Amino acid sequence: MTGQTNTRLADLFGLAGWSKGELARLVNRQAAAMGHPQLATDTSRVRRWIDLGEIPRDPVPRVLAALFTERLGRVVTIEDLGFVRRGRAGRRQNVRNNDNPDGLPWAPERTAAVLTEFTGMDLMLNRRGLVGAGAVLAAGSALSSAMHDWLHTDPARTAHAPRAHDPLHADPVGFDRYEAAPIGSEEIEALERSVEVFRAWDASRGGGLQRKAVVGQLNEVGGMLAYHHPDHLQRRLWGVAANLAVLAGWMSHDVGLEPTAQKYFVIAAHAAREGGDRPRAGEALSRAARQMVHLGRPDDALDLMTLAKSGAGERVLPRTQAMFHTIEAWAQASMGRGRAMRRTLGEAEDLFVSDRGEEKPDWMQNFDEADLHGMQALAYRTLAEHDPAAAIPAQRHAKLALELRSGGHDRSKLFDHISLASACFIADDPEQADRYARLALVSMGDTSSHRTWDRLREMYRLTGQYAGYTKIEDLREEIALALPKPAAKRPPTGEI
Repeated sequence: MTGQTNTRLADLFGLAGWSKGELARLVNRQAAAMGHPQLATDTSRVRRWIDLGEIPRDPVPRVLAALFTERLGRVVTIEDLGFVRRGRAGRRQNVRNNDNPDGLPWAPERTAAVLTEFTGMDLMLNRRGLVGAGAVLAAGSALSSAMHDWLHTDPARTAHAPRAHDPLHADPVGFDRYEAAPIGSEEIEALERSVEVFRAWDASRGGGLQRKAVVGQLNEVGGMLAYHHPDHLQRRLWGVAANLAVLAGWMSHDVGLEPTAQKYFVIAAHAAREGGDRPRAGEALSRAARQMVHLGRPDDALDLMTLAKSGAGERVLPRTQAMFHTIEAWAQASMGRGRAMRRTLGEAEDLFVSDRGEEKPDWMQNFDEADLHGMQALAYRTLAEHDPAAAIPAQRHAKLALELRSGGHDRSKLFDHISLASACFIADDPEQADRYARLALVSMGDTSSHRTWDRLREMYRLTGQYAGYTKIEDLREEIALALPKPAAKRPPTGEI
């Protein structure tokens, strides 16, 4: 007990709208449903948790996390409640640092625990049909400060890490641990193939339809990581976890679950680093940076890209560095820094052509010449909001991207068409803009992507100056029909 208010729990308690007595009754009821009928919580106990910072014993933190997750309609973890697990050495981290409320970075066993708990809560939201929203994204500077030193070092070798006498034994890891048996290389190969299938689906159709399947697979892998497999298998498992977490994050971003997406990107960075793949950890953080640019926070994106580029280590390939530069350039364009953007894109082109054909990791397969041009088109189109002359190179790069796109990248083609149409509007060429905008609308129904709708709304805004044109008026009506209507908010209920 700290004797100080648990501000994180107090804030969530205020959002939930319960009385302390009501929360006590719900805890007892939920605990019984989870197999703990002996638990007896009362109002005074709830008061001590909130007002005096008392840390309740297991299973109460898990029970509270489940209750708040359902009540608020977004994933709420034990850390979100201001409770931090004890590490193996019995140390308790300071959870009252608002710059680093999740106690980053995590030890390997805690990464597996957070992964398993977070995916379990996420799946619960899926089962109940709730929408994950309402949390706040951590600032890029806060994440960079918390993770910088840790990411720049290699993980401890297993021989030096704490482990049980039984090589396949692990301590329980929090919420809803998947009881997996020891696995071998064939099972891991099957998991790696499943990542390829999910990745292809995401590239073609967007993240909405397969997100739950990816989260479920990741939840199972988290349970597998609770066992100490031989080093070569454990590293591959961490790699699978990193790939699935990036996909879960990207799909969550694609459907507008932004805080959830950021959490998965952080989990992915941890998993990749534990697997000894620092370039993959950097790429996971670059996804978080792309998310920040999309949400209008380019300064946070630049902070994250600084960490991603430096933390990726010396083994990062030129093509991966080129991809990092395109994201950095997009952030610079969002801030109207045209000279810096052009310089960064020039460096990206030089890095891309310097690639000597080294074997690329599976997670870099989608960044090819088409994607390079697609990102350049997006950067120039974004800069055109500040400097209309940038609309011309934006059109050129978007057309090159469309010419080079291979099959199975429908969402990227859709983005290229939107970038091209938007650039034409800015360049005062409504005839060409109308043509490309309609090509984008044709494929809208085949994807499940909130990001697509966000960019379509940006294009719709650009059509406003041509509202007197009959053809553009018709286009505006079609865009309005293609955009989803805002969903009615579901009021919280008082029972679980």
